[in-house]
Amino acid sequence: MSSEQPHIEQDALSFEQVVKTFGTRSVLNQQTFSVKEGELFVIIGPSGTGKSVTLKLIAGLLKPTHGTIKVLGQDLSQVSVSQLSALRRRIGFLFQGGALLGWKTLAENIALPLIEHGGVSADEIKTRVANALAEVGLDHAGSLYPSEVSGGMLKRAAFARAIIENPEVLLFDEPTSGLDPVMSYTIDTLIRKLNRLHKAACVVVTHDLVGALRYADRIGFLKDGQFLTVGTPEDIRHSQIPEVKAFLNPEHSEVIHG
Repeated sequence: MSSEQPHIEQDALSFEQVVKTFGTRSVLNQQTFSVKEGELFVIIGPSGTGKSVTLKLIAGLLKPTHGTIKVLGQDLSQVSVSQLSALRRRIGFLFQGGALLGWKTLAENIALPLIEHGGVSADEIKTRVANALAEVGLDHAGSLYPSEVSGGMLKRAAFARAIIENPEVLLFDEPTSGLDPVMSYTIDTLIRKLNRLHKAACVVVTHDLVGALRYADRIGFLKDGQFLTVGTPEDIRHSQIPEVKAFLNPEHSEVIHG
């Protein structure tokens, strides 16, 4: 009999009773959830319900008003500035607009995190950038500028920058916004590929429920700062919650907006 112990997946990140307010406006209300190592967790829901704020809290770009957030075993309320900076190197963040610098080539944009944090030789930077470009299917596009490529290529270049430091947590904010259905499918496939390749815990914020049902391990439906439900894609498909059904069937949209 083997003496090896089975690998038990740990929580890569967790929220415990997290509240986030801006002035008198409450965005997250007693939010509690967790994402395990290697899991692909998708957050869907109406606009203005705290989806992007959740990502910024995970990345330490915002602080919760109340509650506890742990990322890769560290309580964000207890870490120092230098510890938070080191932790962010273990987190890849794809912002909604891509946030590429127009005066730098795609390769130069992708190299920025390595240059900023230092300790990596020029030769290693070149190799790692080339590998990242290959992972997202942009092998021959590194010398191009953002203005010279399509929206889909911009998204993929932003993906490459997000993974350049081999993060343990990957955050995606509306990765398919502004893309046509064919390119959205390509990006959805890439998200799953990067999740499996890097074995990173992935959190994706999106309005694209069709894509989420295709690649997610679990989906959380967020409304009014709380998850109405969290489950597998199959659970979501068969949900009887009116707000979830409205996302699946647009004719019920008055449930969300009315």
